[in-house]
Formats: sequence, C-alpha cells, structure tokens
Amino acid sequence: MELDIYLDHTDLAKQLRADASAGLTATPKWLSPRWFYDARGSDLFEEITQLDEYYPTRTERAILTERAHEIAELTGARTLVELGSGSSDKTRLLLDALSPALFMPLDVSVSALKAAAVAVHAEYPNMRVHALVADFNRHLERIPRAESRLVAFLGGTIGNLIPEERARFYAELRGALEPGEWLLLGTDLVKDPGTLVRAYDDAAGVTAEFNKNVLLVLNRELGADFDVDSFAHVAHWDAEHEWIEMRLRAERDMRVHLQRLDLTVEFAAKEELHTEVSAKFREEGVATELRAAGFEPLRWWTDPDDLFGLTLAVAS
Repeated sequence: MELDIYLDHTDLAKQLRADASAGLTATPKWLSPRWFYDARGSDLFEEITQLDEYYPTRTERAILTERAHEIAELTGARTLVELGSGSSDKTRLLLDALSPALFMPLDVSVSALKAAAVAVHAEYPNMRVHALVADFNRHLERIPRAESRLVAFLGGTIGNLIPEERARFYAELRGALEPGEWLLLGTDLVKDPGTLVRAYDDAAGVTAEFNKNVLLVLNRELGADFDVDSFAHVAHWDAEHEWIEMRLRAERDMRVHLQRLDLTVEFAAKEELHTEVSAKFREEGVATELRAAGFEPLRWWTDPDDLFGLTLAVAS
C-alpha cells in the first residue's frame, strides 16, 4: 500500500483556527462541517447511516448494487478514485464490478484512511492501493495520473457545498481529468420536507450528538469552553434554496472564550450557529452544473421512490 500525505496535523490545526476565527465572528455565526469528523464524530456518522430515518446510505447502496456492473461495462475503468472515502464500505460494490488495477482513496483523516486502505488491500490483494491524505476542496490536482480513471464522489457529500463552491469543485475536478475519464456522483434528491427533516433530526438523538460534537472539537483543539448541553440541535428545511441547514441554537445568553485564539464570543439566547448545509438536487440541475464544468452526463439512475440519484458523466 502507498500513502501520500498532503495534509498533516499542523495544516489541519491552522485551518481549524482560521475557520473558527472567521465563522464565530461572522453574522450569522458558522462552522464548517469538515470539523465534525474527528474519531468520535466519524463513529457517530457511521451510526447515523444505520438509522431508520437516514435513507441516503442504504438507498445509494441499493442503486450501486443494481448498477455497478453496468458502470463497469460503460467505463471500462482500470483505476478507481474515491473522494471523501471514509471506510470505503459502499465502494466495494464498485471494486467487485470493476476489478481495477489501482484504487486511490482520498480523505482528510490519516488514521481513518490508513485503516480503510489496509482493510481494502487485505480484501483485494491483487489490486494496488494508493491512498491520498488530502482535501478534495484543495488537492484535486494532486490525484496521480493513471490508466482510465473513474472518480467516485458518493454519499451526497457534494450537497455540503453551496452553488459557487460546487461550480469551483467541478471545474477543478474537470481540470484534473483527461477527456474520456469518468465521474460517478451521488446526490440526495428533493423530496417531502418531513422525510428530509427526520433524516437530520432522528428520534434517538444521534444526529444531535453528532452536530454538538463540533463544539467538543473546539473545546479540545482550541481550548474553548463551550457548554455543549446549552445548545440545541436544529434541522431546518430551506425551501427557497432546497437544502437542509443544521444549526446549534443557544438556549441562554453565553460568553465563550477560545483560549488558543484569544477570542471571546457572545451568544444571545436563541441565537443560532450554522454548522452544515446539505443541498438536495433535481436531475436537470445536476446535469446543468456538470455540463457547465465540461462533463457530459450519460446515465442517471435512481431508486423506485426517487430518494437518491447517481449520475455517470464523462469528461468532454
């Protein structure tokens, strides 16, 4: 197994300080969802994917189960690149269908990436694994050239980017690919608000714990003194933008000090801290954005209930 590191702890710590300083002094206040995913946050998210209310993971898996061999036949890809790979669990469906010579998972977490890459290599000993510790918002040009690449960006993670960020991401990804190489994109679809809100505000409170975990990250990494129990989890459907917003609502007036930033932040009772946007999509919107960046969508697959979509597009 090969491992290239383009992010280290010092780089991540610098980015966290910059994000926290910018977000907590903005109006409204915000934090990037990337900081959810320390070891505890990653475990909580894996738990979320198993919840009855959280349909995206199992629905995308079902589509991949049905379509993986068709994807293999259409692309003939010999290299599979996975952005935001995590545990690479669903990816095994593509690995089984493609039998690629090379698998390149990319993620920001060294420990999670190493564990996943080692596990995949043990399961597919004849396949080369070249893991990249990198940020898909910054390091797409670092993806090594290889034979006939298929880039998989699954899980609906593209929805964490607002339209301007998506346009930049697609353009940078297109710039990193050769004409004729492929993108497989997973997108959560617009549906009734009740289903959407339940997926982000489950009855067991796992998503609430996941959302609040970002405050624990700041307490640990930046010497902050957030009273986590004094914030309430909020999941809000924004019908105009067609996205879910996750927020943390202050239940009382608070003053929070972040020692390592020498920053004091005031929260008024009921003030909300924005922690994540999760955009939902329609087929025509996905196609329009991809074409604008130089991709041609060739296939669109969804489930019988139109909950989740997979797009296969080629770099033109």
